[in-house]
Amino acid sequence: MARFFIDRPVFAMVIAIVIVILGCVAIPSLPIASYPQVVPPQIQVTATYLGGNAQDLEKTVAQPIEEQLVGLDGMLYYQSMSSNNGQLTVNVTFKLGTNPDIAAVQTQNRVSLALPRLPPEVQRQGVNVKKVSSAFLMAVSLVSPDNRYDSQFLTNYAQINLVNQLGSLNGVGEARLGSQDLYSMRVWIDPDRLTEFNLTATDVSNAVASQNRQNPAGALGEAPAPKGTEIQYSVSAPGRLIDPKQFEDIVLRATSDASLLKIKDVGRVELGSQTYSGFSRLNGKAASNVIIYLAPGANAVKTAESVMKMVEEAKRNFPAGIDYVVPYNSTMFVKAAIEDVVKTLLEAIGLVILVVFLFLQNWRATIIPLLTVPVSIIGTFALFPLLGFSINITSMFGLVLAIGIVVDDAIVVVEAVQHHIDEGMKARDATILAMDEVSGPVVAIAFILAAVFVPVAFIGGISGEIFKQFALTIAVSVLISALNALTLSPALASILLRPSEQNKSFLTPIFNGFNTGFGYTNKKYTSFVSFLIRRSFIAVTTLIVVIAATGILFKALPTGFLPDEDQGAFFTSIRLPDGASTERTDRVVQKIEAILSKLDGVDRYFVIGGTDIATGTSNSNVATVITTLKPWDERRAPELQLTAILGKAQKQFAKVNEARIFPFGLPPILGLSVTGGFQFMLEDRAGGSIESLAAVADQIVAACKKRPELANIQNTFRSSVPTYIVDVDNDKMQTLGISPTESYNTLQTFLGGLYVNDFNVFGRTW
Repeated sequence: MARFFIDRPVFAMVIAIVIVILGCVAIPSLPIASYPQVVPPQIQVTATYLGGNAQDLEKTVAQPIEEQLVGLDGMLYYQSMSSNNGQLTVNVTFKLGTNPDIAAVQTQNRVSLALPRLPPEVQRQGVNVKKVSSAFLMAVSLVSPDNRYDSQFLTNYAQINLVNQLGSLNGVGEARLGSQDLYSMRVWIDPDRLTEFNLTATDVSNAVASQNRQNPAGALGEAPAPKGTEIQYSVSAPGRLIDPKQFEDIVLRATSDASLLKIKDVGRVELGSQTYSGFSRLNGKAASNVIIYLAPGANAVKTAESVMKMVEEAKRNFPAGIDYVVPYNSTMFVKAAIEDVVKTLLEAIGLVILVVFLFLQNWRATIIPLLTVPVSIIGTFALFPLLGFSINITSMFGLVLAIGIVVDDAIVVVEAVQHHIDEGMKARDATILAMDEVSGPVVAIAFILAAVFVPVAFIGGISGEIFKQFALTIAVSVLISALNALTLSPALASILLRPSEQNKSFLTPIFNGFNTGFGYTNKKYTSFVSFLIRRSFIAVTTLIVVIAATGILFKALPTGFLPDEDQGAFFTSIRLPDGASTERTDRVVQKIEAILSKLDGVDRYFVIGGTDIATGTSNSNVATVITTLKPWDERRAPELQLTAILGKAQKQFAKVNEARIFPFGLPPILGLSVTGGFQFMLEDRAGGSIESLAAVADQIVAACKKRPELANIQNTFRSSVPTYIVDVDNDKMQTLGISPTESYNTLQTFLGGLYVNDFNVFGRTW
């Protein structure tokens, strides 16, 4: 094989060029991420029960849905979270590698089986099933620099003009608003006035439902029509109402004397928000935060660039007084990490070439490794799409390690050919003889290395997926290097190599000094080896000591999944006592914002009120602050590193004693966890009470806090929420002629809210 390419060097070069071209073509299309895609796909089921508390949701909504989810193909587990604001979220996690589209369809089919068993109020608002990604890509905030617009206007402007457009971009898994103060026609009823007119909340909701509806009216002249009909007319009738005044004029009662009782007589109507339990700010000012999640397997860097391009185009149509800011962008860390690895890769190539030149002391011989190493490295990328790999820290580190391996093949060929040339043989003959000698060892070494790394690809689980890309990257580069050693290296050697010359140059003193030092070191090493051969017990004892020390250190050193890194941002979870109001939560958040504004190294911070990112729950007593730090090149001092900033923040937050405040850095792999560390789930399989489950959970937390190696132990299960219990005397209600359903509907309407139907404004349905 080698002789074929020695006689046809152009063919060998063409093969190398094709390998490089394939690699160069593959590189732009490869996903770029910090680590391989190891996050299992998730399908999220959400439902809303206005006025319902956590127990209502758990019994009437969560349980029927969960019963239908059992047995889904590829499902690992599901987790449901019910909150007192009427929100239910069920996250269904599937095995790694499951097609998320198929999983979503299967989940939707199962949820549809549970729909008839759900309360009518839940059915009217719908149960949403969608693919979700917990890979938080970036956030885009709409702000009003001159404070012309409030957060409600900014949120709805973002919903109309940004959210759907961002969600449709290639690579975006989901785009959603940080706060849900979307437009809603709010009918505020005065219960005293309603009682005065002997009406109920149900009467009002029925009137709204009957008078705010789309009314199809058909057509005139539509077939079958009288003979001779020449024109067909469509007939339209008044449809849905569009402004508060029209809703205030909805008739509740009409009497025989033509007097009318309208909604404005018993209350008022305004264009308000669907919910008032959330708020959002950027650097202390009103803002609308759009949270963008990455789709599985997407190129994070390209997706972020697409988002920035789309928002920049949308900015042209922004009304005066609105601008946008990107308070958080995870790809900044990805770019910085990949740039550092690429820099290390280039440095490794440079050092390898320098070492080769120093040892070979012949520029002609150095050119051959200089040309063959990039072919092996770049050519490896050509197989990434077939293997489903991405450009990440793991695969790039594999290439860095591979450089020192792949260069050996070229050096072996060059040294063997140069040896025979120095003995007086012609370059072609020397190359043929050398390849006869080294072809076998080159192939054997390649397969031995492949045999070492390829089995790693069969390790299961998340760790196996990470090591898979590292190992196969090295294996592929080694095999391409062996191919080059049998094709390109001998072809170049027969053309470039010449007998060694003793011509002096400015490098001669350097080479002479190196040769003298290396010869001396080699001589001492040979003497030491001879000494060990004569006293083998010393070598054996040393080996045993090294193995024992390795085992001791292996057990003594702390273990972990992946090291924590400074990703240029940190999250802060804020939780007030159960039952705390939104206003009270906002006051605490303002104190946190004041602390962050004075903290060195902080660039921006934005607030998502009503949501706890650490637990994924929504309530009036929780909030999340996402803080972005200044660029890394501006934070080189030790006191400006993430760990130091977190420590300072924790000390300052401890002074705010109204809430439990927990700042934490981002996990190494977004999506596997929010806070890092590990999580246990406590299940009650005996059907006990919530109070007993909470007591056991508290006991576990107390025991964990006694362990010195554990920190920041949290129990997200809340059972002590302040609650009023309404005890209704059904017998007395029946005696008075009051329907229990009417009574509970009234409670729900006045204390929780009641969804009636929709209206249209700004080109959308609300």
